[in-house]
Amino acid sequence: MGKRLPYTPNSKIRQALRKLSLWSRERSAAMKRDKYTCVTCGKKKSVAKGKEVKVEGHHKKGIDWTGLCQLIRERLLQTPDDWECLCKECHDKKEGKWIR
Repeated sequence: MGKRLPYTPNSKIRQALRKLSLWSRERSAAMKRDKYTCVTCGKKKSVAKGKEVKVEGHHKKGIDWTGLCQLIRERLLQTPDDWECLCKECHDKKEGKWIR
């Protein structure tokens, strides 16, 4: 097995974002709107044995995976120097959350 990288690889970021997209309410609403039917050829989703047809969601505007991964890395997966360990109360104070 290879050496473990000191940072999260782009493939892991893409995998997590793809999973989020597959379970999104937006994708589900689009599939329902189109009645699980291909808008190009009209084939309808089917799970009947021997007649299986898969229907997939497609982003009309495309996805800039490189830019998206870079943004996630810069804003969310920052370097260890940009992280610190806090208890819940101190974290809430720094985030400006109200504490009971």
